[in-house]
Amino acid sequence: MGSGKSTVGVLIAERLGTSYRDTDADIVAAEGRPISDIFIEDGEPHFRALERAAVRAALAEHPGVLALGGGAVLDDDTRALLAAHPVVYLSMDVDEAVKRVGLNTARPLLAVNPRRQWRELMEARRHLYTEVARAVVATDERTPEEVAQAVLDALELKDA
Repeated sequence: MGSGKSTVGVLIAERLGTSYRDTDADIVAAEGRPISDIFIEDGEPHFRALERAAVRAALAEHPGVLALGGGAVLDDDTRALLAAHPVVYLSMDVDEAVKRVGLNTARPLLAVNPRRQWRELMEARRHLYTEVARAVVATDERTPEEVAQAVLDALELKDA
């Protein structure tokens, strides 16, 4: 959350001359409501099922740069599908997250004590992110352009 995946994803897609897609945006478009509403009204298990389907569809249909929601890696099948793709984990620390998004309550998993919950989420997920990632790129104290270039360098990809 707040790592810059949407901004950086668009920059990378532009540099590679390809398209960009975000599975969270796919879910919002399909459901016609924000993710926070899906969590509140239908619960996290329902959202995770939508997310699993969105990731599967995007990986099958989309040849460009794809951004996934932070919880997508919780699903074993999703992680297995990602193994065939060049995945990059954009990492950051909690202080950087506070600067970027303020850890506000618009993020359903951070509604109570956001700093602690962010740390707990990262502790629970970090090993999954690194498991699926071909590269890890730190985003702290970097501009989106610097992060995009670091991703291209890490994957040994050239601009279009």
